[in-house]
Amino acid sequence: MALKSPAGRREASPKPWWLGVAGLVAVVIVVAATAYGRGVLPAETRDPGALVRWGYGVVQTVHNISAAATIGALVFAAFIVPPALSRPQKRKQASQDAGSGEHPAFTRLMVLASAASLLWTFSAIAVIVFSFADIAGVPISGSREFAAQLASYITELPTGSAWLWVVIIAATVATATFGLRSPARLAATAVLAAGGLVPMILIGHAAGGTDHEQAINSLGLHLIGVSLWFGGLIALAAAGTALGKDTPAVVQRFSTLAGFAFTLVVASGLINAAIRLDLPSGLASPYGVLLLGKTAGALILGGLGLLHRRRLIPALAAASGPGRSGLLFWRLIIVEVLIMAAVSGLAAALSRTPPPGGQDIEPALTPAQILTGYPLPPELTPERWFTVWRPDWLWIAVAVIAAFLYLRAATLLHRRGDTWPWIRSVLWLVGLAALVFFTSGGPSVYGRVLFSAHMVDHMALTMIVPVFLVLGAPVTLALRALAPRHDGTKGPREWIMVLVHSSPAAVLTHPLFVAANFAGSIVLFYYSDAFGFALREHAGHELMTAHFLITGYLFILSMIGTDPVPRRAPYPLRLLLLLATMAFHAFFGVTLMGSTTLLQPEWFTRLGRDWGLSPLADQQMGGAITWGIGEVPTLLIAIGVAIMWSRSDTREMRRTDRAADRNHDADLQAYNAMLAQLGERTYPGPGARDRDTQT
Repeated sequence: MALKSPAGRREASPKPWWLGVAGLVAVVIVVAATAYGRGVLPAETRDPGALVRWGYGVVQTVHNISAAATIGALVFAAFIVPPALSRPQKRKQASQDAGSGEHPAFTRLMVLASAASLLWTFSAIAVIVFSFADIAGVPISGSREFAAQLASYITELPTGSAWLWVVIIAATVATATFGLRSPARLAATAVLAAGGLVPMILIGHAAGGTDHEQAINSLGLHLIGVSLWFGGLIALAAAGTALGKDTPAVVQRFSTLAGFAFTLVVASGLINAAIRLDLPSGLASPYGVLLLGKTAGALILGGLGLLHRRRLIPALAAASGPGRSGLLFWRLIIVEVLIMAAVSGLAAALSRTPPPGGQDIEPALTPAQILTGYPLPPELTPERWFTVWRPDWLWIAVAVIAAFLYLRAATLLHRRGDTWPWIRSVLWLVGLAALVFFTSGGPSVYGRVLFSAHMVDHMALTMIVPVFLVLGAPVTLALRALAPRHDGTKGPREWIMVLVHSSPAAVLTHPLFVAANFAGSIVLFYYSDAFGFALREHAGHELMTAHFLITGYLFILSMIGTDPVPRRAPYPLRLLLLLATMAFHAFFGVTLMGSTTLLQPEWFTRLGRDWGLSPLADQQMGGAITWGIGEVPTLLIAIGVAIMWSRSDTREMRRTDRAADRNHDADLQAYNAMLAQLGERTYPGPGARDRDTQT
């Protein structure tokens, strides 16, 4: 492995033995940390054997590293590394050998993706076997009894079923990596691979915390950050010297991605620690010590990433002293991978180490705790709409990231000398603040126990929050702020253009589709088990929130949005669709107001709520809220459409007047001439009648 410098020298790259050292470090750390955390002690009743006690953490470490490597390789192949050589590189390759024209670094990444995804598949199968033996307390064997119990574990228990889904997703990704090469399909495969983290998130060690739902959210954010960071680091090391002249650009892109992932990992880790431990006393426990070690490793890696940004990237960009910059490149890569391997070992050991008090069982759970996982909130009063909070870290993270990216893009335009209306920035931030409130504040908390509060939350996420977000015009801002790439890769700007002009976007943003989805999905949701799934399951609740938000956003975008869409409805059709949806919401609300059948009675009647209206009376109030909240924003949007229509006509008149001034009313004169000719044909003059007579 060697990289030719611009001066013709060759930069030596280290032998691949150091990757084996990284794997050995991970294994040693996980074994030592598991022993320290008392994860290898025999069970009090049934012992799964030394193989399971010592090997479970090792196979988990292999699984975690291979999953991260798969995601990192696919992200690099789809977004960061050029898939093909440039024209000068192709000419040089043709003069040397009969190459395929594929970029060598891209080829290496696809080999890494294939190998890592296969390892991910087999390690996930091993985790299934080890996790069953650990839960059942039986040694691994080839007996029929063990096989039958393992089959029941996979098909009947949530943990086994979740790991089966991981195996299926990993195998599907592995199959795709052998045949796909286009960036769009690789991006879809990367999304699928990231979806393989979802079962792990739902059954992860943090999911058993006292704040179950927010532990799941923080763990999900943590795994996404780790996969992008560690997986991207492995992908960068695999691409290595094959990047050639593209090294500075690729390292710069990865540095930006790693900075985002580092922030996500550290922030979610702190949130998870606060949920799992009683701070600061819990830090003295074995779980706390391992957590501190993992945090220290992450902070060291963050410091090395800062060194990357400050020293390596400028050295590579300047292309001075290629040997020195190449040495620095590999030194930082090797050290980061070794530390990251150690951190992965600590993470696997943490999953085998019970937190202090983690095995305690609450003596008596209230009905609300059994159903929702939380105590019943106090009686709803006007001030408690704003004082009762339960942070939803997933949507808080979405809001913070969206605010940062938007303000960064607006600042970039300002520095470049371009203008961006400040009112749009304010509207965007107000929309994000409203999103946080309606997903973490009183409407969300009481929406789990009161149907009326749920409808307030629903209508706000569908009709209020999207209005502010749409008026912020984020797509227009991104297209103006982002610079296009010229090396064959698809950056954020290129992907936005692909999505805007794609066939799915043409369907999803079609005026008739968004109106039908906006009006019809409310009936399909509440009169099916989807509503029950959203109440019972945390994943269902988050999907419900995403559906409400996206549905409302697309509908408002088609009505008053300025961001580009494949097809924009004419103004008369927009008003017609608004009136139709207004009538539909009114009909749905009135139906709920007069209904004597309770939606999801097994939920709302078993919460043990001894305050407020009865469940049926509360549902009828929810119907009135649906009618009232739905009509007011719709009416305001209709007024907005009318104003935009008027302004459009005014702009068209001004354009026509300017064109007439330029051509001296040539269009009007041509029109008058045409009318004169028509008049001559209809009412011919005397000369024409004489000619007709002579004929």
